[in-house]
Amino acid sequence: MGYGFAGATFHAPLIGHSGRTEVSAIASSQADIASQAWPQARIVADLDALLADPTLDCIVIATPNDTHFDFARRTLAAGKHVVVDKPVTLTAEEARILARAARDAKLLLAPFHNRRWDGDFRTVQALLASGRLGHLTHFESHFDRFRPVVRQRWRENALSGGGLLYDLGPHLVDQALLLFGAPLSVNATVAAYREHAEADDYVHLQLGYADKQVLLHASALSALEAPRFVLHGRRGSYLKTGLDSQEDQLKAGLRPGQPGWASNPPGLIREVDGALDVRGELATLDGAYVEFYRAVAAAIQDGAPFPVAPDAAVSVAEILELARESAQEGRRLPYAAKQW
Repeated sequence: MGYGFAGATFHAPLIGHSGRTEVSAIASSQADIASQAWPQARIVADLDALLADPTLDCIVIATPNDTHFDFARRTLAAGKHVVVDKPVTLTAEEARILARAARDAKLLLAPFHNRRWDGDFRTVQALLASGRLGHLTHFESHFDRFRPVVRQRWRENALSGGGLLYDLGPHLVDQALLLFGAPLSVNATVAAYREHAEADDYVHLQLGYADKQVLLHASALSALEAPRFVLHGRRGSYLKTGLDSQEDQLKAGLRPGQPGWASNPPGLIREVDGALDVRGELATLDGAYVEFYRAVAAAIQDGAPFPVAPDAAVSVAEILELARESAQEGRRLPYAAKQW
């Protein structure tokens, strides 16, 4: 549902190359573009046409953020599984409603948290699991770009759920929650610094834990490349620059399985333990976005557990909601997950 940037760049290519899923129908106002890219797919007018098609197992919602809740609720009510691009909803209560609806109907509600399959994030997961850095005390994650000119599009319009908090914030928060679980507190700055900005273009979140601090940052005004990840532990540190390659490769027309797909340069690591003091490169694991849709197929066809549970959408929405409140009030706020 929707064939704009997300549908054309991410969802359709990954669905078409997972080996277990296929693009069967596309609902879009850009019928000519969609049909040219996917000639085997039926091009239909709207969500109702997709929901009326008994041959479709799962609907992917790849539309502006402020439509996600309504479209996903209607899809679940029609008895179909649903993938929803991030953010799944703009409020935590809407996320809880969808999670309850999916649970009660025994349907898949899959938040598109594809950046769990970034190569650098997979490397961070493996590094923390190895214990090579010792007890972690500082984790920093940046998603910075240089886009000084505001464009006329819904992603930069606050009324449509635009802005970096809801664009890149879900990825940053989801990765942090996956690594460390729920924080004790949230302290945030959410601001708009570009000329003529209508939505936030600067986001800085500090998630407080009893034994570490987690900093999440996104900016549209970073002309020099900042580190993507910085980790400091009691026995070492890790630094990785550069964003995962898969988005740029998808935009350039490269597809999963082709030569060079999802490869990334190494990061830097220093390990210090007594007399041991070793510095060097740490190879970055390949990215694997296509595994998201393989997991969708496994959940629907094989009954396998899906790795991104509806709880993730609820937790991310709660943190983002609290971040907005923290920024408005100018203070650190405690976090406690609500039951749904």
